Amino acid sequence: MLNRLETQSPDALLALIKLHAEDDRADKIDLGVGVYRTGQGDTPVFAAIKAAEQRLVDNQDSKSYLGPEGDMGFVNALMPYIFGEDATMGGRIAGMQTPGGTGAVRLAAALGQKAGLERLYMGTPSWPNHAQIFGDIALEFIGFEHANADGSANIDGVLEAIRSAPANSGILLHGCCHNPTGVDYTAEHWDAIGDAIAETGIFPIIDTAYQGLGNGLEEDAAGLRSVLAKVPEAFIAYSCDKNFGMYRDRVGAFYILADDKAVLEKAFSNANALARASWSMPPDHGGAAVRVILRDSALTQMWLDELETMRERMRQVRERLAEAGQVGGIDLAPLGKQNGLFSMIPMTKEQVVELREKHGIYMAASGRLNIAGLTMANIDKFIDAVADVTG
Repeated sequence: MLNRLETQSPDALLALIKLHAEDDRADKIDLGVGVYRTGQGDTPVFAAIKAAEQRLVDNQDSKSYLGPEGDMGFVNALMPYIFGEDATMGGRIAGMQTPGGTGAVRLAAALGQKAGLERLYMGTPSWPNHAQIFGDIALEFIGFEHANADGSANIDGVLEAIRSAPANSGILLHGCCHNPTGVDYTAEHWDAIGDAIAETGIFPIIDTAYQGLGNGLEEDAAGLRSVLAKVPEAFIAYSCDKNFGMYRDRVGAFYILADDKAVLEKAFSNANALARASWSMPPDHGGAAVRVILRDSALTQMWLDELETMRERMRQVRERLAEAGQVGGIDLAPLGKQNGLFSMIPMTKEQVVELREKHGIYMAASGRLNIAGLTMANIDKFIDAVADVTG
């Protein structure tokens, strides 16, 4: 029976990781893997997480099941950071824990499909796993141009997609720090998006995986809050993997917004049933550590300080790239106005290969680069190499 299966192509990023590991050049640069790195090239465990984990070691008295909704203390503690002071938006929001932001996106797609969602509109390029998730459950997805050639957001593209969508359609939006482009919507853009969604009835799913890595926790949540204030229903997928540095612990949450309490309860019961059938119970450890941090003011401040350090370092890298301006055939200036871990530069696949083989610089064939892979020690090498292969 297994012989009926077709061999699947290996993940391109995993192949890139292997190539980088086998490269023995001391000055090689990894811009592929989507994790934060310090100015020394490390991906450390947050000090706040270490402290929270020690408290769990000292005080946690059981590893018993929590139920398919997971650690509700964790889910509720996050809500003020995502949704603001009125964390439940007047009782309109309910949430649950998921295995990372990926689990939350998968749950959003499956629950939407169960409720009658037939297709999702998605700005492209997007995180490659978005399309893979939707394709796996046979949910149609339709792309629209997310970014302009000058590195700004294509607001006309998103508004056209919203207004032209037929009934039973949804739209996937990145809450902030767009992956892979780094191109975010302005406050005015978000207002227009919220108005268009409210007018048309298209169903919004907002994927927020990088809050705090762009302009600040409050600033990065402003667009999401603007849309939610205008619409009757929405799904929100959230990840703590990046802003708490808990990649391998898979820490995520899924939230449902509904104006009607009975509808909210019905939707939440269906989300619980889907979660039970998918992963039964979410992993607890990472969510518990986040809960410990957010319930302790000293640990919260420690986490906020660490997050600010991350944000400022990436901003420093972006400013240096923008300062370089026109490099060979590429203008790096737009990267200074973009946000988060990622940006894209318009390089051909052949130029990306030359960058790797000639200069030991590893990045995705699409031209996506992890900003945090650059440091003040290697950024000039990168700029010179880009000039060399594109000039």
